[in-house]
Amino acid sequence: MKDTIICGESLGTLKNIQSNSLDLVITSPPYFQQRNYGNGIEGIGNEPTEQKYLTNILAIFEECVRITKSTGAIVFNLGDKYIDGGLSLLPFKFAIQALESNKVLLINQITWSKLNPTPRQDKRKLIQATEPFFIFVKSKKYHFDLENYLKHLDDFNKKKRNTSNKVGQKYFELIDNADLTQKEKNHAKRDLTEAIQKVHSGEIVSFRMKIRGVHKLAYGGQDGGRNNQIRNNGFSIINILGNRLKKDVIESPVEITKDNHHPAVYPIYIIQELIKLLSKEGDTVLDPFCGSGTTCLAAKNLNRRYVGIEINPDYVELTNERLLKTDYAQELFV
Repeated sequence: MKDTIICGESLGTLKNIQSNSLDLVITSPPYFQQRNYGNGIEGIGNEPTEQKYLTNILAIFEECVRITKSTGAIVFNLGDKYIDGGLSLLPFKFAIQALESNKVLLINQITWSKLNPTPRQDKRKLIQATEPFFIFVKSKKYHFDLENYLKHLDDFNKKKRNTSNKVGQKYFELIDNADLTQKEKNHAKRDLTEAIQKVHSGEIVSFRMKIRGVHKLAYGGQDGGRNNQIRNNGFSIINILGNRLKKDVIESPVEITKDNHHPAVYPIYIIQELIKLLSKEGDTVLDPFCGSGTTCLAAKNLNRRYVGIEINPDYVELTNERLLKTDYAQELFV
């Protein structure tokens, strides 16, 4: 079944997949009563009540959990809906009910911040510009490649090397005016000079210096390695390597492509970063609501195997057409 798009209904197809056989599931089920996905009047997303919708989504989720390895992850992206003028919080109702099975852990909720959200005409509500991606795992043995996630941002930062002759110069004056012994001042200037040289050589991107009596101690002055250095030596230098903090927010525009007539396409940029974070080359990635094939395309580009399930034969054909192209490249935003 690897490297294939299956035309069929998600739940029934999933039931035929072997337990603990796939490495990663990433999907975005049809949103509740929002779009025509071409899956028929009885299809998921067209339910008469939100609880019926959640019941159907959770049945799919249970099968995804079953077929995922203990080292794998299950990622679901859902959108919210206004009902009777107020947000229903459907994504979070799903996440809570998914956790009630006690079969999964929720390790992160990644917030997709849309750079080009859909404008709204309602003058009494703000434009919705975020959606959650919930990352569930079956055990604490899950694969997690933090270094590879958003690595291009780290590389971009390191290329912006600061070669200004003014780097760190302000600290020399602060050292001279600080209430330090002459020996402490000499050591501080020596280490400051070394830090400046590291910036110019590209070993570090930048640094911060804390000087006793000049700068406030960290964490309210509680004992700790850095505060102890300041108290005992008169100063401390904090090297900045250029690697960004890997936060649970990712910015990306909504996907807009001329060759894709699917009504709801999530960004390949986000999907490729999730695949790099949660799987290895050669692993198999499944999308039970394949749509136009973004998950499978990202998996193929990153040397993973893929399986897609899609009920609409038109979208199966569209996905296969996209997968045949060889000129796709990873999307990178800085």
